[in-house]
Amino acid sequence: MKSIYVGNLPFSATETEVRDLFAAHGTVESVRLMTDRDTGRPRGFGFVEMADGDAARAIQALNGVDFGGRSLRINEAQPKGKRPARRW
Repeated sequence: MKSIYVGNLPFSATETEVRDLFAAHGTVESVRLMTDRDTGRPRGFGFVEMADGDAARAIQALNGVDFGGRSLRINEAQPKGKRPARRW
């Protein structure tokens, strides 16, 4: 199973629309669109989980594709690294 980063999503994108876009390239296990924790507004990116072979095909086919007037940035998701503490 691979996690795919999907960036530059239009703020109006829904999980169903993203699932349908990726489903054309294989079986989609899950879709998560990220939202701001304070406002609940979309952040313009998300993650899609697919089987390894399906993920590779989807990344190649969909990177740079126009979706809702925006050019998608799609690649294999990288694990979160250690981030510096927030300073307020």
